[in-house]
Amino acid sequence: MAPPLVFHPDYTYPLPPWHRFPMGKFGRIREVLIEDGVVGPEAFQQPEPIARELLEAAHTPAYVDAVLSLSLDRRAERRLGLPLSEALVRRARAAVGGTLLTLRLALERGLACNMAGGSHHAHPDHGAGFCVFNDVAVALRALQREGWQGRALVFDLDVHQGDGTAAFFFDDPSVFTCSIHCEANYPIQKGISDLDLGLPPGTGDDAYLALVRDVLGPLIARHRPDLVVYNAGVDPHVDDQLGQLKLSDEGLRARDRHVIETCFDASVPIACVVGGGYGPDLDTLARRHSIVHRTAIAAAERRARGDHSGLAA
Repeated sequence: MAPPLVFHPDYTYPLPPWHRFPMGKFGRIREVLIEDGVVGPEAFQQPEPIARELLEAAHTPAYVDAVLSLSLDRRAERRLGLPLSEALVRRARAAVGGTLLTLRLALERGLACNMAGGSHHAHPDHGAGFCVFNDVAVALRALQREGWQGRALVFDLDVHQGDGTAAFFFDDPSVFTCSIHCEANYPIQKGISDLDLGLPPGTGDDAYLALVRDVLGPLIARHRPDLVVYNAGVDPHVDDQLGQLKLSDEGLRARDRHVIETCFDASVPIACVVGGGYGPDLDTLARRHSIVHRTAIAAAERRARGDHSGLAA
């Protein structure tokens, strides 16, 4: 049985043709999974857009109001990197709602995947780096408001450091933040996660995978999370426009397989969000992003068959 997959039509909308953010990739991820026969349309669950009160439980009310009322000043909009519009607001609220549903489904089913999410550059009082609201932070705060008292591990493998997420949970012992990223990359001024591991450009599959394997298992054993939130950004790929770590498709596949199977072996629920990935060819980019969903589906099917051997090593 496939794990729950979360998608909302508002995840994508047309940006100006000059804009480099590949907004169309989110809908295309869903399409390629259906076209390739990996899942049918019935596999996707549609979230409710996040409520304003939940946004304000994580972000400052002033920032939330400026976004929702389309009144960000020009400097704030430039830092965000996306033109503010009603469509962007709908998209942001849908994506955050999608991550919240993904976390809830992961806690219920053991594994769930969003078709968006991973907006880790959004800070409590501002957006940045194409990230309007920090979906992971809002979703975890929402669970806490509902009475969830578990511990979470945010395992961020986007090529860029998760500075915004680090800021949200800097003083929260219930959420451990780990970012493995390219050091010589955006943001110039890094945040302070609980564990930051910056890699040099050109690291490649072998060294990268060795580090991921050395880090995740001990983190889970030491901090004993009740939920892992996995940012599966594909911008470490060799062909990504904004990444420099030079991973191959197989490197990404091995990475995702290790993360998911390590969580399975430890009996820790895992929620996957897509994170960053940049390039002009939406089909290629969407297929690269779909690696984590295909890997999650294959892992869940193995478990459903009673195959608990794992592929985490």
